[in-house]
Amino acid sequence: MTPEVPIIQGGMGVAVSLSGLASAVANAGGIGIISGTGIPIEEMRSHIRRARELTQSKGYIGVNVLFAMKEFAETVKAAMEEKVDFIISGAGFSRDMYSWGKEYGVPVISIVSSAKFAKLAERLGAAAIVVEGHEAGGHLGTERPLFDILPEVIEAVDIPVIAAGGILTGADIARAFELGASGVQMGTRFVASEECDAHPAFKQKYIECQEGETVLVKTTVGLEGRAIRNHFIEKVCEGSKMKIEKCRQCLKSCSYQFCTLDSLIRSVKGDVEEGLVFAGARVHEIKEILPVKTIMDNLISELKISLVPTPTP
Repeated sequence: MTPEVPIIQGGMGVAVSLSGLASAVANAGGIGIISGTGIPIEEMRSHIRRARELTQSKGYIGVNVLFAMKEFAETVKAAMEEKVDFIISGAGFSRDMYSWGKEYGVPVISIVSSAKFAKLAERLGAAAIVVEGHEAGGHLGTERPLFDILPEVIEAVDIPVIAAGGILTGADIARAFELGASGVQMGTRFVASEECDAHPAFKQKYIECQEGETVLVKTTVGLEGRAIRNHFIEKVCEGSKMKIEKCRQCLKSCSYQFCTLDSLIRSVKGDVEEGLVFAGARVHEIKEILPVKTIMDNLISELKISLVPTPTP
């Protein structure tokens, strides 16, 4: 089984990419990812099964799990028990997940931002590498742009390399391919889709975002994340400590300035002024919410045009 298009839809938590979005991308010929971060494990299992039903088990469905989550091991193993096509993980590094992958027969893909960690992941048993640049939305692992890092990672490893962070158009995909990438991962573009599992207000926030309105904010995970500026971000940047109604002890390590999980849940349910709205640096270029199939068709058309050799005089 091979995907028609080497486009992976980024795994976006909390509850931005679940079975609805992942299955739509898989049915359109790409690779869908369910985010297993911040939702109960049984709910994740249900979404995996639902995605299989919606794709009639014909498309690729993976699960993304944030390493910083306290239930990382339990979540990864549960997804593997459901026989997902692969596990993808970032925001930290787990050596154990590769041995779990061998035990369950599930490929493991690591998200990295340097050649050093790409080589380590390959040595430990990663099936592929996602190299993510500074332009990405959500938690970031580097200050360097994607196309600065990508050639270094491709040179450093022998396994497939997938480009991520700031990929928005077919021309971007073509550029990644020309540098030697085997595929791309795109998150932000798929949020502004009809099938995305987030609240309509969350998607509309993307459409209304203007250039310069994404900012970097240090979350309680301990990493900087790229989000759209709103009232919540203003308070965080001022150093305000927000009241935490009920701490779930969800992170291995937490600053307790605010609850990252609650703020993500709040925004994905529609309160886009008092929650975190993660988005990539080029979100302002997205002007409309479209069906996933239309987005994929547009990307493929743009890619084909970009790959046509320029005639020589």
